[in-house]
Amino acid sequence: MTIFLLACLAIYVAWNLGANDVANSMGTSVGSKAITLTQAIIIAGILEFAGAVIFGREVSATIASKVVNPDLFVTQPQIFVTGMIAVLISCGLWLQIATSQGLPVASSHAVVGAIAGFSWVAMGKNAVDWSSIGKICLGWLSTPILSGIVAIIFYNILWRSLFESKSIIRLQEWIPWLSAGLVAIFGTIVFPKFWQSSLFESLTIPRHDLSLALGGVAAISVTTYGWQQLKILQNKDNLALETVMAKFQVISACFVAFAHGSNDVGNAIAPLAAIVYVYDTNTIPFGNIPIPFWILVIGGLGIVLGLAVQGKNVIATVGENIISLVPSTGFCAEIATATTILLASRIGLPVSTSHTLVGSIVGIGLWKNRDSVDWSTIKSIVLAWIITLPAAAILGAVIFRILNSLNFLN
Repeated sequence: MTIFLLACLAIYVAWNLGANDVANSMGTSVGSKAITLTQAIIIAGILEFAGAVIFGREVSATIASKVVNPDLFVTQPQIFVTGMIAVLISCGLWLQIATSQGLPVASSHAVVGAIAGFSWVAMGKNAVDWSSIGKICLGWLSTPILSGIVAIIFYNILWRSLFESKSIIRLQEWIPWLSAGLVAIFGTIVFPKFWQSSLFESLTIPRHDLSLALGGVAAISVTTYGWQQLKILQNKDNLALETVMAKFQVISACFVAFAHGSNDVGNAIAPLAAIVYVYDTNTIPFGNIPIPFWILVIGGLGIVLGLAVQGKNVIATVGENIISLVPSTGFCAEIATATTILLASRIGLPVSTSHTLVGSIVGIGLWKNRDSVDWSTIKSIVLAWIITLPAAAILGAVIFRILNSLNFLN
């Protein structure tokens, strides 16, 4: 099978990943009417692509060896390549099915499930790293709960200090804090990787000084922008809060989109990167492997195309069908999501952005009014979460069996 056809398969996976996971960054902004669907697709497209190309190498380089035991494939690289092709096909199919039903699922779980499925069939149960599977299950259970709690705490603080009074003076006082919080969350995720780039290796200035300087400039810029928007609305007390919060929500959504692109692109292109590595070296990848730039571009383009064409289905589910969102609640949900993902990353726990965001939205809904939550939608989403890993594993195993019996690579 040529590299061109394999690249097309990776684009197919990235397409479906973009169609499903775009709701992680833009669903709440569209649901709260902060931006239109068209604006969300354009913004998410630019930032998802930038995150994927600039920062997607690390996740892509490690995911192929997290679940499978590469030692067992050393003498049979052809079996490994066939399995990774099965992973691409099965993940693309599962994400396409979920997206057509408007269900936000975890693409990372789909990839892990597919790798586990083909590995078990190919080399037995010892080929699967069960500790990684256990961590993923722990992430399933913990992150929606944690993000919901963080969202409730954050929304409760802002409600008592800001939202309840709807005072322009209070809002003016809070804008610098909101700006600093947004920049701090984004900067903690992005800046460390950014300064590690080879472009900055020759600089004699301490990296933390650069981060502080850039973060300070960004925080001041966001604060100034918020104050300008508030000045325009100073005679419209009833509209000022949600209008200004809508501006901040767009910024928070941009941060989530950039971070999402940098993480989840690996789910689409890691199997392709592993296959290319085997073709180039005739060896099985162990640990981190080099990721060619063109593979990152393929993943970024696939995500953008998928979210542009099919992203509205899952956006509607996350942004409109769980609770009725306004900019203030959408902003709190996105900040809680970003905070939870950051904390999980620091302790090395694999998490799902869709799980985290849905947990944040439900948390706010429960705090405001339990009856405001559409539990039928939640039931469908949770069911999709539960079946993702086993469904992807079965698909991966079946497709691998078919390809292997057909001597697909011969």
